[in-house]
Amino acid sequence: HVQLVESGGGSVQAGQSLRLTCQDSRRTFSRASMAWFRQAPGKEREGVAAIDADGKTGYTDAVKGRFTISRDSSNNTLYLQMNSLKPEDTATYYCAAGPDYLVRFSAWQRVGDFGNWGQGTQVTVS
Repeated sequence: HVQLVESGGGSVQAGQSLRLTCQDSRRTFSRASMAWFRQAPGKEREGVAAIDADGKTGYTDAVKGRFTISRDSSNNTLYLQMNSLKPEDTATYYCAAGPDYLVRFSAWQRVGDFGNWGQGTQVTVS
């Protein structure tokens, strides 16, 4: 049973925008740190952005000023608004859920700290 389901990926030109969505069917969504990771071919999975239950956010340097993470606890949905996309943003993007303290302590970029993952959505920028 897949609990995190991503959507919104696609193929765009450099400079364009996409919005990724992650629907979480778990009852603990509102108390979790939620994050977006990405993995390009031949590279390790890396943290892109995260948000805790109080709305505190974190971003990797490569996307600061271009990407915005948000969440809507009324419908258990996580978003990633991606603007000014670059070819180096090309990757499979994954939604992940973990303990709420991860963002508060700036420890959200470790893959192993997140116990729930989606199946990923492909983003291609040319």
